[in-house]
Amino acid sequence: MTPATQYLFANLPSDRTAEHFADLFTAPGLRLERIVSHGHTTPDGEWYDQAQGERVMVVQGAARLLIEGEAEERTLGPGDHLYLGPHVRHRVTWTAPGEDTIWLALFHDADGTDP
Repeated sequence: MTPATQYLFANLPSDRTAEHFADLFTAPGLRLERIVSHGHTTPDGEWYDQAQGERVMVVQGAARLLIEGEAEERTLGPGDHLYLGPHVRHRVTWTAPGEDTIWLALFHDADGTDP
């Protein structure tokens, strides 16, 4: 395994009561983040509404996302990814409760187009 691969699956948090976020890389206008969920969801009534564009991918586990204005949730499994433009409101409605769901999220300053 390369060092980056080792970090994705190494040092996973033992505390499963909270979702965990760790920056893997930052540069001006760009940030790559590892997120580890374990049955976590966005709190009821809350939505993510970010100024940056975000490409999100599930590396391990499973999740469901709801994008404001869409009738159905999107289900993501290992290797599935999607682009969320700036200010696209979304929420995580489910992550696998019996395993770690590991996400990669690439945030970037954007003009609203998919990089």
